[in-house]
Amino acid sequence: MHTFEIAGDDFVLDGQPFRILSGAIHYFRVHPDAWADRIHKARLMGLNTIETYVPWNAHEPRPGEWHDSGRLDLARFLQTVADEGMHAIVRPGPYICAEWDNGGLPAWLFTDPGVGIRRNEPSFVAAVERYLERVLATVAPFQVGNGGPVILVQIENEYGAYGDDQDYLRALVDITRSAGIVVPLTTVDQPQDGMLERGSLPELHKTASFGSRSRERLETLRQHQPTGPLMCSEFWNGWFDNWGAHHHTTSPEHSAAELDELLSEGASVNLYMFHGGTNFGFTNGANDKGVYQPIVTSYDYDAPLDEAGNPTPKYWAFREVLGRYTELPDEVPSTAPAATAVRSRLTASAPFLSVVDRLGEWIWTDDLPTMDALGHYSGLAVYRTEIDVAEPAVLTIGEVRDRAHVFVGDARVGTLARDHHDRAITLAPSRGTLTLVVEDQGRVDYGPRIGEPKGLIGPARLNGDELNRWGVLPVDLGSLAPVRDAVCQTDARSLAGPAFARGTFETSGSADLFLDTSRWGKGIVWINGFNLGRYWSRGPQRTLYVPGALLTAGENELIVLELDAAACTDICFAPAPNLGHTDY
Repeated sequence: MHTFEIAGDDFVLDGQPFRILSGAIHYFRVHPDAWADRIHKARLMGLNTIETYVPWNAHEPRPGEWHDSGRLDLARFLQTVADEGMHAIVRPGPYICAEWDNGGLPAWLFTDPGVGIRRNEPSFVAAVERYLERVLATVAPFQVGNGGPVILVQIENEYGAYGDDQDYLRALVDITRSAGIVVPLTTVDQPQDGMLERGSLPELHKTASFGSRSRERLETLRQHQPTGPLMCSEFWNGWFDNWGAHHHTTSPEHSAAELDELLSEGASVNLYMFHGGTNFGFTNGANDKGVYQPIVTSYDYDAPLDEAGNPTPKYWAFREVLGRYTELPDEVPSTAPAATAVRSRLTASAPFLSVVDRLGEWIWTDDLPTMDALGHYSGLAVYRTEIDVAEPAVLTIGEVRDRAHVFVGDARVGTLARDHHDRAITLAPSRGTLTLVVEDQGRVDYGPRIGEPKGLIGPARLNGDELNRWGVLPVDLGSLAPVRDAVCQTDARSLAGPAFARGTFETSGSADLFLDTSRWGKGIVWINGFNLGRYWSRGPQRTLYVPGALLTAGENELIVLELDAAACTDICFAPAPNLGHTDY
């Protein structure tokens, strides 16, 4: 058995000073068959610890519905860390940010307006207690004192940027300790006086988050943490991307110099990120500081290990720096060969609206409900009502969250987009069914708009008169069997959305692939039934990462839901990822 504690200005492992050299890998963003490879490469770079968040909303998408298998098997992940001979830091939130949908908080928490999010409100604390008891029951046996890898557990996450409820933080500490966690507890905040004061408690060890001006930021941290080891527990060595913006990168040389400055001060570090992974499915977050900005599918983060697990120039630059402060393994990771450039075609399709009745049940109401009010917390929903206008008319919506394709009958009228602040559209004289196909493009993960409901936010008016009678169908994409049954063979060379299309392609093994989406419009892709995530012609991302573990030797299936329009129906896999133009 081992011991780990804070003594004086040091972390101490088994009685000896220990510098934490950590890198972040989010188990929920990486295929579990790749965990061992990514963790091994972290050790080869010179790291001794792996850090991960825990996403509450992925583990408990509905109250009492707990998921802990596959990509959510935290116990397997921690065991894999232990098998590599490394240590672990666990950050269970309950709020994690992480550019993850809703910052990791379950959307169902917000359906009761009386719940006080991230404060010492009884209903919220009770829900958090149930969640933490479940998660920490997994973590506790893996603590270092039990022979496991876990040396630190974090309380909340950058709480000083959000609130100042010390009773709430104490409640989290009590819950954590009652769950059997005995390792040191930490907090993290940006190195600003107010945030460091609001975001922690005297009995918790303060750490900081930053990516530059290391010496200056550590001095600020020391003013608020007079004793104990200095630690940057989020060293931002890259950044995330938004749809419609450029691909964020940082110079490997500059990032390595900042890391060197931090380590030269004797501080411990956690690289955020060592390996970013992927926002598979509908898990990406968003920002909204006046303009809604959904985050792309790739969470490559310009990290030392890229989205596919390959070392980048930043990996080698960081390895050189780390070698000045720790002994490096002799082994180095090999360079992966170029991916196979597979080609095929989408050979069957069906209009989305012809399939939608098979993908859920219609709910009829006299009000305009949000998706959340119907217990539908991600993906798409279809709204319908009847209209009768003899002259051109204006449809207005209180707010669209986040993108709505508008139809009268089978004719597409246009699109209302939240990021453009669209709230009105002109309809031609018509009589019949008004349909809006609404996409939740990702929940805000930081700031005051966390937890806002998705779908159509009323009122909906036609020429000023409120539309009250609505049918809403929450689209269930958990099974694609209805889609496979509905699509028909086609020789079309383009695809008018919204529509499903299906095709197959051949592979000889299980090597990673990069799906080229540059000639498609906007939509979602499944490979062998697995939701890879979203694509969008806005970029910057032009390829989707396909883990080789999803593939089989021989025939593989690809299904796409194209929401806008695809200029071609070719299925093309690129030899390398294309995440957009770089910053340097």
